[in-house]
Amino acid sequence: MSYTNNAAFGRGFAGFRFANARRPYDPAERRAALDRLDILATALDTAFILPGTNVRFGVESMLRLVPGIGDAIASLLSCYLLHEASRLGVPRLVLARMAANVALEGLIGAVPLAGDAFDVFFRANRRNVALLRAHFARTGYR
Repeated sequence: MSYTNNAAFGRGFAGFRFANARRPYDPAERRAALDRLDILATALDTAFILPGTNVRFGVESMLRLVPGIGDAIASLLSCYLLHEASRLGVPRLVLARMAANVALEGLIGAVPLAGDAFDVFFRANRRNVALLRAHFARTGYR
């Protein structure tokens, strides 16, 4: 069932692919997906600036301040980038590097205080989007 042409939804869900989600992305959809992932990574890692400094942090850093459940939720949000990368058809090596970034941030981020500082400076989601963009630049997809 496809909701993309339903008048009740209007243009609010125009970027989502409800119908036939298994078909490969065309170049325009791939660019749009990369742009959406870039915006998500910015929100998760560098959306805010600590006043009086140049230190940037994001929603994920604030979530990781909550012990246990905050770390789990932040890691799940990072895993969404992995899911989208697999839908984009990136090779397993690139997915493994991205998963290693998420795992490293999740494991070290679970350490109180030091892990929170690590999360602010490591920025796994920004690194993962950079890996995606580098892969598609190398393979000729822009």
